[in-house]
Amino acid sequence: MNHDQSKDLFARLEADLASTTAPADDHDLSAGEGVVDLGKERAARTDSNPAPAEVLEAVGGDPDVVVKVDGPGIAGPDFLSRLMGAKRRPVIPSWLRSREEMETAARWVAGHYGHLAAYHLWRSPVYAARLALQAPQGAARFVGGTMRWVSDAEGEPVRMAAVRREDAAEYLKLSRQRDGRVRMRTLVAILATITGLGAALAFYVLAPGWLQTLAVGALLLGLGHVGTAADAPVVTRAVEVPKAQKLTSDIVLRALGALGIAAINQAQAKGKDGFVFTAPITRDGPGWRAEGDLPYGVTVTDVIERRDKLASGLRRPLGCVWPEAVAEEHTGHMVLWVGDQDMSKAKKPAWPLLKAGQVDLFKPAPYGTDQRGRWVDVTLMYISGIIGAIPRMGKTFLLRLLLLIASLDPRAELHVYDLKGTGDLGPLERVAHSYRAGDDDEDISYALRDLRSLREELRRRAKVIRGLPRDLCPESKVTSDLANRKGLGLHPIVAGVDECQVWFEHPEHGKEFEEICTDLVKRGPALGITLLLATQRPDAKALPTGISANASSRWCLKVMGQLENDMVLGTSSYKRGVRATMFAWGDKGIHYFVGEGADARIVGAAYIDAPTADVISLRAYKLRKDAGTLSGHALGEEPEPDASASFDLLRDIAAVIPASEPKVWNETVVGLLEELRPEVYAGWAPEQLTAALKPFGIKTVQIGRRVDGEVVNRRGITRAHITTALTERDENRDAS
Repeated sequence: MNHDQSKDLFARLEADLASTTAPADDHDLSAGEGVVDLGKERAARTDSNPAPAEVLEAVGGDPDVVVKVDGPGIAGPDFLSRLMGAKRRPVIPSWLRSREEMETAARWVAGHYGHLAAYHLWRSPVYAARLALQAPQGAARFVGGTMRWVSDAEGEPVRMAAVRREDAAEYLKLSRQRDGRVRMRTLVAILATITGLGAALAFYVLAPGWLQTLAVGALLLGLGHVGTAADAPVVTRAVEVPKAQKLTSDIVLRALGALGIAAINQAQAKGKDGFVFTAPITRDGPGWRAEGDLPYGVTVTDVIERRDKLASGLRRPLGCVWPEAVAEEHTGHMVLWVGDQDMSKAKKPAWPLLKAGQVDLFKPAPYGTDQRGRWVDVTLMYISGIIGAIPRMGKTFLLRLLLLIASLDPRAELHVYDLKGTGDLGPLERVAHSYRAGDDDEDISYALRDLRSLREELRRRAKVIRGLPRDLCPESKVTSDLANRKGLGLHPIVAGVDECQVWFEHPEHGKEFEEICTDLVKRGPALGITLLLATQRPDAKALPTGISANASSRWCLKVMGQLENDMVLGTSSYKRGVRATMFAWGDKGIHYFVGEGADARIVGAAYIDAPTADVISLRAYKLRKDAGTLSGHALGEEPEPDASASFDLLRDIAAVIPASEPKVWNETVVGLLEELRPEVYAGWAPEQLTAALKPFGIKTVQIGRRVDGEVVNRRGITRAHITTALTERDENRDAS
């Protein structure tokens, strides 16, 4: 602070002191001037302490200029604008707009009431016998009740109370009232008896026998019903309906208050709700739906983290409680769906493709249901997919289900690899173009040859698409119509790999597996090639970055931590509340699904066991046989042997490059390799050698050579890099 500023500050302090120690003449009580103008005092206090929305700023040397922080009032959108932006709720319920849901509901209603009718019809003779036996007791109850009514027995306790109080006036008043009631009721009873007996006599004389029998039976059943004890009903329940508690606002607020979230607890302590409902609580499928806004600063993620406490506050099983965020709303807008039954235990509808039907892989096909029991579709073209989970949570079953869907498109070519080796994908063997179960050396070699052929097919398809007229292929990708043209060879290809980490962690071929799969994931979807990779250990080694970053569809069953969760579902999914860690051990087959142009959804995959999968694959086999699309392994054929697979590229390079040459151009190396093995290396270009060395981690470098007195730089390799890679590979092979 400089001298002028300190001088100015002291001047202001002296002025303030002078104003607070002003002469008492203005408020001299002895002079009779002690009346204070409260309005002026409040105004002065307000002027000396501006509102928080104001600041003092020195403008032109004047420190008392008040500048409004918020500025002038700005008018909000008008009424019409708010109406145009309003969210309209559907007039017709969703289950009436969906044919499948309506058919499901109709089948359930018909089955339910059909069961009720059959149940009670079968037991009707027993019901009639029990009612007939109870008829005498019912008659006694009827007569006794009539006598008590005539004698006004219900008023007896009140009259006796007046006697105990010795209130003569009250007793006389009640007695006169009773006498009037008894006279009137006696008259009514006599008239009813005479009328009833007369009607009964006339009915006995005039009515036919069958009608008399029916009337006597009805009378006995009626008297039997009157004689039924409250704790021994004649008619038993045909259906035991679970008593799920109706979701109310009080229950929701009670549960949110038990979560231990400070902002919610503070709001409720001040008499507020802590949750603003934006829509009525309604039935939504087999459960209840509540929607609203959490307090400022509280996100849906905060609630999802405490899902177990929320379930305790709602007094519902954990599998019934599903808080969700809404993508198009702010992060504090929550939809809470509370089911009648645990999602893992609720009965699911039959899979629509279980007994009939075929699939067009370019169109959506149902594969599972959400919490509300609605079918969720998946389109297996234009995607690459990752499936992740801990063991025994249904990962392999989910992959098998997706491959079964693919098998029901007779055009699709399947490449199936069960690297776990248990045979869980065995039902697909009869329709697969290539199939292996296990991770032995011959299985790895078979898979590597197959992947190399897929990469060549990828390149061929790119050339075909590039050469098609624009009117046939306007978007430069394979379509269903193009797939139907057999001459183009653009049929769908779906490759499914269980325990894919076995490939990528292979000591010798892991880099090449990773390179080819990354290429298929990046370029395959547009060219009609889908790669589905499943692993029980989702980490950077099992799912290389190039693959995990480019997979457009993801299925994540239960995982144990944030790292595994984000490896499968995408970076920051855990922070956004998409957490597969919340699934319980009993939630087998339940997973988060990211795909189909939507945010993460919770889906329970259709359960297809091995025998059922075998039946479906037989149907797929027949479809393919009729269409003439069986190929490869399904016909007993094996892939053509890869000549290059019989030779070792690194050893061949080390053999042709003398130790005296530390660095050699690529074009020189491919010439020497062609001389060594012309049947393998004939026609190799220098760029092809660079690509072949990439999986081994060997990069080419610039090498300068003097040619005709001038320095020429070209790409080449360092012999030391080759020998080092050979040594490391052999050591890893010996260690394994």
